[in-house]
Amino acid sequence: MTTMTTPTSTRDRPPISVPIPLPISPPIAQPVVLVVMGVSGCGKTTVAALLAGRLGWPFEEGDALHPPANIEKMKAGHPLDDNDRAPWLEKVADWVGQRLDAGGSGLITCSALKHSYRDTIDRRGSGVVFVYLHGSYETIAARLAVRHGHFMPTKLLDSQFADLQEPGADEPAIRVDVGPAPSEIAETIIAMLGLKEAK
Repeated sequence: MTTMTTPTSTRDRPPISVPIPLPISPPIAQPVVLVVMGVSGCGKTTVAALLAGRLGWPFEEGDALHPPANIEKMKAGHPLDDNDRAPWLEKVADWVGQRLDAGGSGLITCSALKHSYRDTIDRRGSGVVFVYLHGSYETIAARLAVRHGHFMPTKLLDSQFADLQEPGADEPAIRVDVGPAPSEIAETIIAMLGLKEAK
């Protein structure tokens, strides 16, 4: 399998070996929920909205499922811990489960930074694919510096990269670089997963 060595952050994080792409054979089985994941500022909402439009699937903004206390904590510049994220992740998992129980596909955004978080979301062990939008610390920091109207302060990016555990070969995930335009990223994801656009 082709691999490359890349740090999860350009700071003092140790390098890890990440398969590219992660081992999913298209076309993926449906119904399926795509969880568009990555650190704040990687473009989750933009890419997921483009995918939803092209595929004709329901889309949920995962940040909207945060309890008010979490949003206030982040606005105040304090990073969330596992206890803060637990009820939010359960809501994300519930949304995923409702879509699959209804026999339909869908998209939801969620940072899903840790393996344990993704285990919570993919609690049934099938029907979920994580779409990891990967970018360097410098790239994401530059994006956050010019972004307005979002509750995630730029200074919390360090904590996001500190928590980030990139999906491994044992997880249902693909890894896509955030460098190209969002429309190109959406096209890449559709091609990688063997999906058909809505007519």
